[in-house]
Amino acid sequence: MARRASLIRIVLWAHQLLAEVLSPGDTAVDLTAGNGADTLFLARQVGTAGRVLAFDIQHQALRNTADRLAAEGIAGNYFTSPEDLPGVPGVCLIHDSHDRLDRYLDGPVKAFVANLGYLPGGDPSLITRAGSTLAAIRQALELLVPGGRLAVVAYVGHPSGGDESRQVDALLQGLSSRHWHIVRLQVVNRDDAPYLLVVEKR
Repeated sequence: MARRASLIRIVLWAHQLLAEVLSPGDTAVDLTAGNGADTLFLARQVGTAGRVLAFDIQHQALRNTADRLAAEGIAGNYFTSPEDLPGVPGVCLIHDSHDRLDRYLDGPVKAFVANLGYLPGGDPSLITRAGSTLAAIRQALELLVPGGRLAVVAYVGHPSGGDESRQVDALLQGLSSRHWHIVRLQVVNRDDAPYLLVVEKR
């Protein structure tokens, strides 16, 4: 029996809205590799001719992501500095903070995704922080091509999550409607549920 789709699986909504703009050969970026679900999704969308960069400061997250990719027959190569990163297709697993993403990219990007919070199954004290998250989002907005999208899944049910989410909200709400379309998808009857912000460059 097929598993029933869930209306409130926010990450799946993020994937659906990014899939609308991604094509084989595109460049996409996972700002928070985590356990690899988003990286795998992006890799499938852009295909072998495309390029995916996945950032994480935790070695365990990158190992988990590499294992997930390998199980699907996709290779993930590790990098620790911009100088070592080749400008060729493939999945690049980068052990670095997402607020340094502009050092690794020399061209436009079609899609970004970020799952804020902590690594599921990992150390819950290691979490994304507002300062680096806002810096990464600002860089992502600069690198997006017209028609490209940024999807951010914000988690409010952990320490510091509420403050980080509020600061992300404030940053995106301040963007001009002349240049950006922004939507928010939220479970309205659960205060602690994650929610989705999607930004499209006009």
